[in-house]
Amino acid sequence: MSKSYVLLVAVALSFPVLADTTEEKISLAMSAAPAHISGEATIQDDDGTLLRKGSNGYTCMPGSGSPMCSDAVWGKLDEAMKNKADFSTDRIGISYMMQGDSEPGSNDSPDATDQTKGAWVKEGPHLMIIVPNELLKGLPSDPASGLPYVMWKDTPYAHIMVPVGARK
Repeated sequence: MSKSYVLLVAVALSFPVLADTTEEKISLAMSAAPAHISGEATIQDDDGTLLRKGSNGYTCMPGSGSPMCSDAVWGKLDEAMKNKADFSTDRIGISYMMQGDSEPGSNDSPDATDQTKGAWVKEGPHLMIIVPNELLKGLPSDPASGLPYVMWKDTPYAHIMVPVGARK
């Protein structure tokens, strides 16, 4: 195998997966969760355009290379984050990201942009679980341990990250 071929593959793998056609977007979105969930989920493009109507209460999106499949509680959290609004819940919410993150994210704040400050992580396949904030007490917030941890602790958007595979 030539060195240039290996380099080309390495460069190609370093970029997030992008989908152009509706079929590619649906396929990428569905890769976020197990087939028995994503197969019955509503599929939306990242701008909210409906690509396919579902029936199980989950919504999957291609996520610009970080596909996500979430229940209605996560939908409310996403809406609150977009509007910089408070969020609280009295129930559990679950989101799947079985393809992991395409870019590093701040473990401290969803609004952070400076990767030289705070803890940043590019998580591999994982689940995200929203619980009422009082249930987060005593859980670790260190992503380096490889164990479940609280992301965005001390924000209205705090949730439990559950790694289920190796980081990329």
